[in-house]
Amino acid sequence: MAGSLPLQTPSRVGGVNDEYLWLEDIDGETALNWVREQNAGKAEKLAQRETFISVREKIRGALDSDDKIPGVSKIGDHYYNFWRDARSERGLWRRTTPASYRTDSPEWETVLDLDALAEEEGENWVWHGATILREDDANGGREYRYALISLSRGGSDADVTREFDLSTKTWVKEGFYRPESKGGMSWIDRDTVFVYTDTGAGSLTSSGYPRQVRRWHRGTALEDAPIVYEGESDDMYILAAHDSTPGYERDFVIRSRAFYDSEIFLLEGEELTKIDVPRSAEAGVHRDWLVVELREDWHVPTGSGEQPPVTYPAGGLIAIRWEDFLAGSRSFYTLFAPTAATSLAGASWTKNHLIINVLEDVKTRLYILTPSAEGFQRTAFPGLPEVGTVAAGAVESKFSDDVWVTTTDFLSPTTLSLATIAPRPPQAAANARTAEDAGGSDATALTVTREPLKSAPAFFDGSNLTATQRFATSKDGTRVPYFLIHRADLAPGDSLPTLLYGYGGFEISLTPSYSAGLGIGWLERGGAYALANIRGGGEYGPAWHQAALKENRHNAYEDFAAVARHLIDTGVTSAAQLGIQGGSNGGLLTGNMLTRYPELFGAVVIQVPLLDMKRYSHLLAGASWMAEYGDPDTADWEFLETFSPYHLFAPDAHYPPVLITTSTRDDRVHPGHARKMAAKMLDAGKDVTYYENIEGGHGGAANNAQAAHMAALAYEFLAIRLGLTG
Repeated sequence: MAGSLPLQTPSRVGGVNDEYLWLEDIDGETALNWVREQNAGKAEKLAQRETFISVREKIRGALDSDDKIPGVSKIGDHYYNFWRDARSERGLWRRTTPASYRTDSPEWETVLDLDALAEEEGENWVWHGATILREDDANGGREYRYALISLSRGGSDADVTREFDLSTKTWVKEGFYRPESKGGMSWIDRDTVFVYTDTGAGSLTSSGYPRQVRRWHRGTALEDAPIVYEGESDDMYILAAHDSTPGYERDFVIRSRAFYDSEIFLLEGEELTKIDVPRSAEAGVHRDWLVVELREDWHVPTGSGEQPPVTYPAGGLIAIRWEDFLAGSRSFYTLFAPTAATSLAGASWTKNHLIINVLEDVKTRLYILTPSAEGFQRTAFPGLPEVGTVAAGAVESKFSDDVWVTTTDFLSPTTLSLATIAPRPPQAAANARTAEDAGGSDATALTVTREPLKSAPAFFDGSNLTATQRFATSKDGTRVPYFLIHRADLAPGDSLPTLLYGYGGFEISLTPSYSAGLGIGWLERGGAYALANIRGGGEYGPAWHQAALKENRHNAYEDFAAVARHLIDTGVTSAAQLGIQGGSNGGLLTGNMLTRYPELFGAVVIQVPLLDMKRYSHLLAGASWMAEYGDPDTADWEFLETFSPYHLFAPDAHYPPVLITTSTRDDRVHPGHARKMAAKMLDAGKDVTYYENIEGGHGGAANNAQAAHMAALAYEFLAIRLGLTG
């Protein structure tokens, strides 16, 4: 058993000596004893400091505040919300009416109390969400009585799904139940579900995710449910979904081979029809339309041998009528085409409109696209801020054109509005066309009304802070944007303790947002903060992501180093006062900064990280990320080794102080990455603070108290090491 090995015993894995392999034994007593010893060391001393306690309690106060905006989902006549506060650590699933939600003090009805459930069942349940069945009657009415609720032990990705009666607020006796596994379950009808989960040998992929989809009928054994689709063992994830839109009921199977590599099938009875779009694309069907978001150029034949193919660009969004597509047509409408400064950040259907979210140099712009016989009309979403992050999502995409609109930036608390899109009255539309003829800009036959609903309070004093966007130049000449927040009275030549954050992977964009924890733990104390939009993310579309894949991963790290140097060279900070922070793939980023550019930083925070790139694909979900990083069991190891911090570490080199954190219950990124790196550095006499939370999953925390503790730990570590005394 690996956990019984002493620290000094070497093991050979994949041709590489690894004397810390025993720390991969997640619950092994020897490994856990090592964890307990580390938790009781420097991390415990940090947690005893008065400033740590003060920051932790303020952050928890913000997380527990009754003044936060309760995010809601409209289901039938109710708004549903999941809520955590000081009284409900694990949370309440609750509901209210739209009219009550508009008041300053909504009347909430508790549907499920997770704290009470956890105590009753002796489990450390963490909420993973719910899906509610809609049942239509012959008179056009809709009933929402039954839900499938997913719960996780300790916050891990693996969870259970149980059927719940919203009328009686009890679990359905002998209802649908999915045992603990990575996977899911979704409604088809009252007595039928799609289920994709662990049902025995061969049912999971090498990444530990579902390989099979079954159609499961009530009253039968899960293992006897017929398989409607089975993927390959090296696929990432297989799932199915039922579209219950009245008049447009359809079933789909999605085969995810890897990130941004998937196939979609229309399921009719037992027959599967592949949707013939590029595997790298993301496709969806809404009512009469198929919409495709492209990550590579798509060359589509015109049907005439004399005409060249039509090329739809990578990063673009295109649409075609669903029935035309099934009939063989490939004449798409172009809904969005990227430029050097713009990219598509998302798209969301209402009943009759498509809202697209565009990033223009990492600043949000929203547009309404309305399908018609001639294609799509485009309307700018009115009344939104020029700077900051705006998100729009349908309230009930099957039944209305109402839209949730949230706005935020670094210094402005989040606001929530309810917008309604409606046809413009005929005379107003005529006036708008006349206005356009006279030089106006909006001839659309739409009106958009917005009703402000909620505003979050300010949790820190930002009155003397300013936020700007800057650009650094990377090693290969690429222009890299980043945001900087600091005191407005910062004079030339002043140098501040500065925290630089980044991610740079999986086409995830980092945009401005309000963070109570950052404001309380860092900005309000006098520190500066920078957010880097490095390659590997999605800030400039798929090409920005693809520029840092596999052998090009170094581009992300050179971008981040360029931002660090720009902060130093422009006098914002110094190397001794510059700290960095990142988690998950961002932990791989900060791990590489530690081992490749130690001279640039005064302190490094590495959270729930990947660090051992030789072993990563053999640990938990790691195999699913090989499209991003490469396969270490092939010739790819030649370049993977160049960004594997566990292997780049040199015992004789000088490194800045580092804080490494993880969670025992993280079943996505194995805690062995963090454990082994910390042990290796500690044995070499380096300045390492290590903390492992027993709960929390990949998020690192299972409740607000744990989240506040983890955040305060990072800010206290950075404050001490970088000289932040405010």
